[in-house]
Order: sequence, then C-alpha cells, then structure tokens
Amino acid sequence: MVLLALMQANSTVLDVDRNCHAVDEAARDAAAGGAGVLLTPELFPVGYAPLRVRTELDPARLPAVHRRMAEIARRHNIAVVYSLPAVTANGQWQISAVLVSSRGEELLSYSKVHLFGPEERKAFSPAEAAPAVVNLDGIRTSLAICYDVEFPETARAAAARGAELLLVPTALAHGFEEVPQILLRARALESQLTVAYANHSGSEDGCEFLGGSVIAAPDGSLLAAAGTGAELLFAEVSAEAARDARDAVPYLAERRPAVYRAWEDSLRRD
Repeated sequence: MVLLALMQANSTVLDVDRNCHAVDEAARDAAAGGAGVLLTPELFPVGYAPLRVRTELDPARLPAVHRRMAEIARRHNIAVVYSLPAVTANGQWQISAVLVSSRGEELLSYSKVHLFGPEERKAFSPAEAAPAVVNLDGIRTSLAICYDVEFPETARAAAARGAELLLVPTALAHGFEEVPQILLRARALESQLTVAYANHSGSEDGCEFLGGSVIAAPDGSLLAAAGTGAELLFAEVSAEAARDARDAVPYLAERRPAVYRAWEDSLRRD
C-alpha cells in the first residue's frame, strides 16, 4: 500500500522558478501527509502553452529543470512524476513525463504518443514507444500523458506489461468534463489498474482549465476527485487492488489478441 498525492494547480507559462517552487511546496505538503509519490500536471514546470513553449523556451534550460525536480524529490523524500518538453537526438520536440524516486533517481520516462489539437501538433512530434513499467514501492507503475489515456490501447498496453498503477499528467480544458468523470473510470475498470490523472486549474495563456483531477480504482470506483481550484488529493493505492479485480473478472487473461489482429487485417483488405 502506498499513499499517492496528486497536485492540481495553476502554473505560469514560462515562469519556471515560480512553477518549480509550487511543485516544491506540494512535495513538502504531500510528504508531510505521509505520501510516497507525488503526481503533477502536464508540462507544469514550464506551463501549458505549446506554441509559446516551443518558440520561447531555450532547450538548454531543460537539464537544470530535471535536476531541480530530482532535488525536490530528494529533499522531501518522496517520488515525483513531472512533465517537460524533451528534445530527441534528431531534434524533434516531444512531451515527456518522468518518474524519479525519493532519492532523485530516474526510474521511468515516457513520451506522449497522441497529440491533441493543432497547437500541440505544430509544436511537438508524436512518440511511438509503448509505456514501460517499473516497480515503485511494490506497485508495478507506468506513465501516460493526457490525451493518451483517452485511447483504450494506451492503458491496455500498460496493463498487458504488468502495470497496476497508471500515472497521468494532463492539461484538460473546460468542455471535456466527461473525460475525468466517465472515461478515466472506464479505463481503470477495463484494464483493471488504478489510474491517477493530474490536471491544471485556473487560466494559463488564455486556456481555462477544468481541474477535476481524479484517482480511479481498478473496479472503476473513485478514490479521490478534485474540484476546479488548486488542490492536493490523497488516496491509498495498492497492487492488491489490481490483482483482486483481475481475479474477479479476468479481462486481461481472456483477451484474444490474434482475433483482434485478424479483425484489423480484414479492414485493411476491404
């Protein structure tokens, strides 16, 4: 059993110092509350404004931000999930998420596969690598980012690799209330893993964020849900919850991937 803390907050676009200070304070409060891991929103240290971030952020600053996040984790003795732009070896910009341990060591990284909207598609390139899985305090843990989790294939790929907990930094605007209220619970239920979804709140560069962060259990029930403002959510998560759900209804064990591939192949032939 691990106590998970989820940070819902308002960032300031390209004010890295202010945003990192907010993460520092959230990590302090989460650790004081007994949490072992803190999940933060998508691109929070730089703010969510894809075109401005792409054109105004000097990528040479990114290593220092990674070091600062690692130092926050070490200082407060709490694992932290954070999201930043990443520049690949061939110069492509992607949206990434990183999990660092309470010692500040990188345990897991992931780059966003499904980009949402014209601004993201102009600013970033989509990744292709499947979500990987790491043992975090006894819970098999994976990462996805925002729009990724709206595709059942993403959560199912994590679950098929053994994930029991899926941590999702997000940046969801008003008008998409059904995503945290309905879709996230369905993702947790159908892939039988805990899904934690950390959103921004307030307004950033003209975008009004929904808030509404949630932590959904493997049976589809809500463990915690935020309102529209800044908030620090807590919920206990465990490997046993995922295992119990999978024992009760063996969705994963009873999948028929070869049949599904045949369905896809028949579409291509038609």
